[in-house]
Amino acid sequence: MELFGVLPFLLVSCITFLLILIRRRDATKGKLPPGPTPLPLLGNLLQLNIRDIVASFNKLRKQNGPIFTVYMGSRPIVVLCGYEVIKEALVDNAETFGGRGPLQDLDDSFSKYVESPFPGVVTTNGERWRQLRRFSLITLRNFGMGKRSIEERIQEEAQFLVQVLRKTEGHPFDPTIHLSHAVSNVICSIVFGNRFEYEDKNFIFLLDTIKKSFSVLLSTWVQICNFFPSLMRILPGPQHKLTRYMKKLINFISQRVKMHQESFDPNCPRDFIDCFLAKMEQEKSNPASEFIHENLVATVLNLFFAGTDTTGNTILQGLVVLLRHPEMEANIQEEIERVIGRNRSPSYEDRNQMPYTEAFINEIQRFLDLFPVAVPHLVTKEAHFRGFTIPKITVAPGVSAFPLQGTTVIPFLSSIMKSSQYYETPRKFNPGHFLDENGAFKKVDAFLPFGAGKRVCPGEGLARMEIFVILTTLLQNFHLKASKQHEEIDIAPVVESNGHVPRRYQLCVVPR
Repeated sequence: MELFGVLPFLLVSCITFLLILIRRRDATKGKLPPGPTPLPLLGNLLQLNIRDIVASFNKLRKQNGPIFTVYMGSRPIVVLCGYEVIKEALVDNAETFGGRGPLQDLDDSFSKYVESPFPGVVTTNGERWRQLRRFSLITLRNFGMGKRSIEERIQEEAQFLVQVLRKTEGHPFDPTIHLSHAVSNVICSIVFGNRFEYEDKNFIFLLDTIKKSFSVLLSTWVQICNFFPSLMRILPGPQHKLTRYMKKLINFISQRVKMHQESFDPNCPRDFIDCFLAKMEQEKSNPASEFIHENLVATVLNLFFAGTDTTGNTILQGLVVLLRHPEMEANIQEEIERVIGRNRSPSYEDRNQMPYTEAFINEIQRFLDLFPVAVPHLVTKEAHFRGFTIPKITVAPGVSAFPLQGTTVIPFLSSIMKSSQYYETPRKFNPGHFLDENGAFKKVDAFLPFGAGKRVCPGEGLARMEIFVILTTLLQNFHLKASKQHEEIDIAPVVESNGHVPRRYQLCVVPR
């Protein structure tokens, strides 16, 4: 009899709980932009294709306009579409929309292995973010450790890459791993002060762990984690692999930091870690300093995540396009012959005299659309935006990064990069999008591969330099040859949940 008495009580309690959720959702929904009606607890999970968020967002944009709301569980997400809307939010209202939204799986993984909550540049807010970002930008901009600039380190690595590719002797190969080695070694040189041999076991371990971490971050499981973070923390699944990978990466970087501390000379900084250690020494008497070991490790890790697969994938996309369009390779090599020649390494300044090459590189980034859904933002105060009200964020005391409640804002960058309003053939690869009628390079405002506003990618300058120097160095030394007829090559990127990656392919390089 007791059981029959409990069941009605549980049923009534569940119904009451759901009604409260619906009522709260409806009260909030009146302020937020329109969107599909969410279900209690599930939100819009059943109305979104989490294997292809881009397609889902494009469909919702057509139905609801350039600003709409979706629910991840009970959490509202405001999606911004189109250049004018995104610019107005991130640039014109930079302070209001300048918070960092939750990166659920990454935040959870960090918090298990560092004492300071949510460290580093990417995942933080408030004073920590301002100080670490300012330091990172200034250090990278004024980089001269060991009397070698960042560009010299890129040029050096590009030459090592050329040497490795010569050993292929014209046989077909997949360039993915070679480019990953080169791009990652640039970050290693900047951060650790030295490059690795491509066969080095520590280097292979580092790259393999970063690659596996990216694979998890782009997986469908992480999308589910964003809908049900509390539930996915306790359920088994691949989402827990990221925590193990992060532990390995944090330990690897911590060991490198320890090695630096043992040979540290504040008067002669060798690399990024030394510069950070010097700042730690300078502020050691400040108990509130953000320049602590945990933030050093996390900031270095941020640099690796931002500067490895992203840059390598962009160059890979460029190579597969050149295989499909040999006439574009000829155009770039004509500019190389005219501006650079074959007796010196390409310099980033050369791009000012190479409009076609610069347009081609911009078109790679636009066409690949590597991050169509930008890293989440948060409003730092209640935002009245284009007739809607986006509620203010509130955070736990003493924790500047992770919101207890509030509204996440996601810029849908693909709505800009594939816009027919700004690009004549948005679904086709066309360097002419960035060339005027006289063949001069043309800047397009609606081109935001690195985001915009206060949260624009701090590694933008480094990435642009790497892509230009490495790509032109390869074409300075080699002709590219496809393993099949170039008309048969598919250059369309592959969809991976909320991102795009280039297709895997084989090519041959023939010395010029």
